[in-house]
Amino acid sequence: MSTPDYGDPSAPRHDAVVTLWFVTTADPGAVIAKQPRADRGFGRKLLAQLNPRWPITPIGQFSLNRSAQASPHEFYIAGFEGLSIIQTGVADATNLSELNPKLRSCIPAADVYAFAINKETGLGAFAHWTGDTLRRSFSARRERVYEDLGLPEPFENPYWAGEKAEDTGGITLPFWPIELVHEAQRQWLGFDVENASDINVAAFAVDGRPEPKLVDHPSDQKKSIQSLVTTASSKLGLGESRNDYDDYEQHGSEPPVTAELARYAEVSKDVAQHLAVAAGKKIRTFSRKLAEKLRHTDRP
Repeated sequence: MSTPDYGDPSAPRHDAVVTLWFVTTADPGAVIAKQPRADRGFGRKLLAQLNPRWPITPIGQFSLNRSAQASPHEFYIAGFEGLSIIQTGVADATNLSELNPKLRSCIPAADVYAFAINKETGLGAFAHWTGDTLRRSFSARRERVYEDLGLPEPFENPYWAGEKAEDTGGITLPFWPIELVHEAQRQWLGFDVENASDINVAAFAVDGRPEPKLVDHPSDQKKSIQSLVTTASSKLGLGESRNDYDDYEQHGSEPPVTAELARYAEVSKDVAQHLAVAAGKKIRTFSRKLAEKLRHTDRP
């Protein structure tokens, strides 16, 4: 049994990434299996309710279980039918039972589950509320237990019995708390989050940063096409491209691949025609000048 690397156990930090699951459905796994899209408007409204003074900046939409975790001042949010998710960073995850009540109760749900992890320090924590009633809360590093409230769940037994980790000797827990967090997540939610279908979330920052520039923005694509003409003309010595060159407008933010290829093929054709016409004009002008010079040249 290999020993996982969960960082420096002597580190005094108590910060962690916390993921809250607000569950009303009887089968959260079935909801995720449908891969519903996250509603950015839902996330923005939720954050505005949590703190109206926050400067809310959208920073992306992606898969929760395929991306880096949220950093401090960031919120990854999804609101599905019977299931909602919030992930954010907290400064202290040693007492999840005292998690900000406003955050914990911001979405009505029959059950609320919280899972907190810091792989750098080895801190792992999990908690379960039914309504406003705390059922279980546990937070620890292998060398220290910070919180242990409520009765242990049956799935915890093999961990407390030392069946899930090597004995390191000394006064340490017989398991790695982060591994118990993953087990609690599987048991309470009914599926393995890491290996599940994409869990789509909308991401926001509340620290005043500007909205990131997306590479697939339509204006960026227009600029790249114009740059193509300018660069090609310059290399052929044809001077600057015409200012009235017709940029091909993109209709819709996510065109199909075939339509995109066709669009670029059409643009490439027009670029080639434009360059050919310009090159032809320059060659004809040069030929006329050369012929004129030869005609006036004194012959011996």
